Order: sequence, then C-alpha cells, then structure tokens
Amino acid sequence: MSVGSHLIQRILRLPPPLTRDLVVERGLRVPMRDGAVLLADRWAPRKGAEGLPTALVRIPYGRAGMIGAQMVRPLAERGYQVLIQSTRGTFGSGGDFDPLRCEREDGLDTLDWVVKQPWFGDSLVLYGGSYLGFAQWAVADQLPPQVKAMIPSVSESAFTLEFLRKDGYSLEATFNWGVQVAGQERRGAMLRQLLGMRRQRRALHTLPLDQADTAAMGRHSDYFQDCLAHDADTPYWSVLDHSERVAGITVPVSSIGGWYDIFLPGQLRDHQALQAAGRQARLTVGPWAHISLGVGRTATGEALDFGLAHARGEQPPDRAPVRLFVMGEGAWRDFPSWPPPGYPAQRFHLHPGGALAAAPPGESAPDGYRYDPADPTPAVGGVRMAVGTKAGAVDNTALEARSDVLTYTTPVLDKDVEVIGEVGAEIWFRSSLPYADVFVRLCDVDEKGRSFNVCDGLVGLTGADDTSCATVRLWPTAYRFKRGHRIRLQVSSGAFPRYNRNPGTGEPRGTATTLRAADQEVFHDPAHPSAVILPVRQL
Repeated sequence: MSVGSHLIQRILRLPPPLTRDLVVERGLRVPMRDGAVLLADRWAPRKGAEGLPTALVRIPYGRAGMIGAQMVRPLAERGYQVLIQSTRGTFGSGGDFDPLRCEREDGLDTLDWVVKQPWFGDSLVLYGGSYLGFAQWAVADQLPPQVKAMIPSVSESAFTLEFLRKDGYSLEATFNWGVQVAGQERRGAMLRQLLGMRRQRRALHTLPLDQADTAAMGRHSDYFQDCLAHDADTPYWSVLDHSERVAGITVPVSSIGGWYDIFLPGQLRDHQALQAAGRQARLTVGPWAHISLGVGRTATGEALDFGLAHARGEQPPDRAPVRLFVMGEGAWRDFPSWPPPGYPAQRFHLHPGGALAAAPPGESAPDGYRYDPADPTPAVGGVRMAVGTKAGAVDNTALEARSDVLTYTTPVLDKDVEVIGEVGAEIWFRSSLPYADVFVRLCDVDEKGRSFNVCDGLVGLTGADDTSCATVRLWPTAYRFKRGHRIRLQVSSGAFPRYNRNPGTGEPRGTATTLRAADQEVFHDPAHPSAVILPVRQL
C-alpha cells in the first residue's frame, strides 16, 4: 500500500485491515445490451477472496489513482472484493458519455453480468456517493436477489433536477461540474482545473451565459448547454427522475448526507419515501458540504458495518433509524424518523426596524432595497460545490453590510431554541420589475455579533411587480440556537454564482444579455405577515 493510501485510511479512522495484500484485475470487459463494452477493475485479497461479498461502484471519474486509495482499497482490505466500473463513455468504457441518462440500463446490465462471474460470492452491496449514489437509485427497484444493501451518500433519486428549477437555477453546480467532466480525460486535467479556477469564476459573469463554458475552457460542455436549454420539468430530463421507484426498493438502505450538501432536500425525500413504504432504511446527516472528509469516513463505516452485515445475512448493530448532528449544540442525536416528532412549526414574523419575533406585525411601511444584477448579491458560504470556495457556515458580517441585504433579528434568547426539520419562509414582496428572485437565509448571531448562516433557499417570481407572497423552501436543518445568541433572517434577491442572477427581463437564462436593476420591497403588516417558519422544540 502506498504512503498516500495509508495516510488516507488514517484520516478516515478505519478499523485495522484484515489484509494489505491485494490483487487487481484491470480492464474487465462488461457487455451492455446495445453492444457497448464498459471497463471495470476488480480488487480482492490475494488469498481468501472466494465467497467474499462484492461492493459495486459505478463511476464516471476514472478507476485509478486516488479513487482506488480513497474508495476501493479500504473496502477490499476489510472484507469485500470490489468491482469499480467506468460508466459509459468514460476512461476506456465504450459508447458516448451522456451524463446521468444511461445509468439505469447500464446498471442493470452490469448487475446481470456480475452475478454470473466465477469469482462472485453470492452477495452484492451497492456503494458510492454523488453520481455514484445516483447510479444506485437508478436501478434500485429492479435489483437481483443477490443485492443485499445500498449505501448512497450525498445523492438522490432525482439527481440534479433541483438545480434546474425554472424558479431557481443553480448556476455554479451545473457549470463547474459540466466543465470538470468535459475536460477530465485531458492530460493533466487536475492541474488544469486548479490553474483555471480564476478563469472559471470570471466566466460565470459571461453574457450570454451559453458562452460561459467556452470562456472557461475554449469549448462547450454538452451537459451545461443542456442545463441552460431545458428546465427541470421538461420531458428531456424525465429519464433522470427515479423518485417514483424509491417506494419499490426492498433492500436495506443506509444513506449519508450533509446539512450543507447540494442534494440534501431530495435525499431526505427519498428517505421519507422509504419510511412511508415501511422499508428498512437508516439516515445519517452530518455538518458537511458535498465534498467533505466526514461524508467519506461515515460512508466507509456504513459499508463495513451496515453493508457487510447484510451481505453476510446478519443484522447490523442496532441503532436508531435517523442519526443527526445537531449544529450549534455540536452533538450527534438519534431520532425515530425524518422529520423527527415533537418539532411543531412556529412562525417568526418580520417587523419594522429589522426585528424578528413570534408576535404578528402591526401596521408598518415596507422595507426596500435596490438589486442590481450587474453587481449581484454574492453567495457566501452555505450550499456550495466549487473547488477553492468555502462552503458551510461562515461569518456573514460583510454580506449583511451590503445595501441590497435586509436583516431581521430576534432579541437575545433567554433560553436555547432547537430547530430540527423542514424550514420555510413566506415573504410578502413587490418589485419594480415583473421578474425577481427572493433569497432567504437563516442565521445564528453569537454574543460577539457575528452572524453565521444555518440554511437558506431561493425562489424566482414572475409577476413580481404585483404584491404577492413568495414561498421559499430553505434547506432542512438541525440546529440549536444557544441562550445569549439571536436568530436572524436575511432577505435579498440573489446569491451569485450559486444561483444564476436574475436579469430582470424574463429572457431565457442561456441567452439573456440585458441586465436591469430593480427596486424591491418587503412587507410586514397585518395584511402581509412575512415570516420564517421554523420547526421548534421548546427546551
């Protein structure tokens, strides 16, 4: 084992290996129904591999280097043989890479091939995060009986569709991932990506936006262009939506997510569907963003605990169905379900003078600010997936000092307030233009006056020049606001480049070239009781 592999395994805090003597069969040819051949590598102990469970990993990012050290070797040294396969059109596998669109058929064909191999030991576990997790969801309702468990992390069954909402397009995630996979097989791809970060960030400001990928790398990304051309609810993306299959899953599922992960809302919906169907499912959510060592460490632990037990026909060690890291408290807690019982919704209303309180507002004039897409309100921390960009909780002081951000804050709390579950907001809003966005962020203000983001969300409005209630779904959370702190709500009209800036014109997002500034109003009076709705447990 290399020094790098050993270091990674120390970082992951894994139990001691059963063996370090592995053999790797490279370039196994896996035929698909249309004649394409996908390549796979099989990792196994040199001695005693016969009969071991197989962990299947289907990945578009290659099979060698750090991927083997991080994902494959830890499992192969601790009770599995591992088959890692390059998805269609990537790293030697045949066919064209059409991201996300071929994983059901190719996944089912791969499963059919695996269970017929002479080295197969009669049990399979599906494993992997993000795209690799989606590859599991895509086949999960039609698994052969040899599959004993699924362990998807930071993933969901309707992968990337949240990004493509007509009323809230996630620019940063679609652009960065599209550029990454378009250039990932070029020589020195990782170095190119690191050296090109500044150029990529500048490219996000490109108008029209359908030229941004060319500005970043000199050519188009097919995936990014498709994201610009097709909203989530168009037939083009229906092949990516496997959410209706979730209730039909019969194997045990252990999913791992993060409070600042880009896929969290969909992942929690998948878990709820499994709960409602009475399936054996457990959920772990930590204080993590999409790219986090904590995700990898927990997923590997679940593979060695939950996955191996089921593969051997045993029950894993008993634990609650839902395990959540309660931020603010800084502790793991167990619950019977998601969302947990005992957290009724409570409204905290916006008031004049920047106040936030449970009492309904009285008569008051609206607050106003000017939003200029030429100087868009920036994304600061939070739900991000970009190399070199800080995700998660950060100090929002500079953001809240901007003239295009309103804040509403409670008095100092005289006791802890615990918020666990789904978070939403109803903001009565009017713009001088018919097209506008409403971004809402929940924050924790500490004793020093520093404001740290907890969760947030955005919705785009049409007909925004008429006063209406913007219903904003924020990311779910588990957070304890400590006594002596304050709860704060931000309201603005953007978080660029996480979300595409609203040009104010109604032009298509890919071809818009005109930017129009708008005057926005937020209402808080008896007829327009703007509020954030928090699931609160009284302490």
